[in-house]
Amino acid sequence: MSSAVESAPRSPGRPRSIRADEAIIEAVLDLLAEGSTIESLSIEAIAARAGVGKATIYRRWSGKQALLVDALRTLKGQPPTPKGASVREDLVLLMRGVGRDTDPRANKIMPCLVPEVHRSPEQYAVYQEIVQPRRELTREVLRRGVRTGELRPDIDVELVALMLTGPVLMQKILNWSPDVDDRNLPERVVDTLLAGLTPR
Repeated sequence: MSSAVESAPRSPGRPRSIRADEAIIEAVLDLLAEGSTIESLSIEAIAARAGVGKATIYRRWSGKQALLVDALRTLKGQPPTPKGASVREDLVLLMRGVGRDTDPRANKIMPCLVPEVHRSPEQYAVYQEIVQPRRELTREVLRRGVRTGELRPDIDVELVALMLTGPVLMQKILNWSPDVDDRNLPERVVDTLLAGLTPR
């Protein structure tokens, strides 16, 4: 059965309907926010919520995993772009973006994904595909800092990226310490670490 979304007129030569894409992505996010687990989420349920046929989804995505990656990327939005003025400024910018989601559904969806990421190699792969580009931005800022002499040449880039992100993410997701002021946490984390990373 075709829907209004599927039957919307297309421009000549246009291979897919943006409206259908958006409806499908929104359906995935709505279902997850309402409590569906990734395991229980079905293409049938997504199609019904989006008002499209299953074939419409399969024409756009190879399967549920590829669709989830796109949906969660949409939920997270684009990471901030480092400006290159200084390592400190860029790291603060990136850390401010950690766990800062403008979509209110993120607060319901992201914490629920953690157990599924631990249980399922497939969901772990989805998680890595989403966070890897963000992690690479932090790595590149650190590498640039080494090249410009702002950071010591012997730093462990992977460990420092983890040390930067970990406290901010823990505080955002778990409110690990209620005594910590979240408003300036990214700045404090960056400045504390930079005290040990800059050349002496």
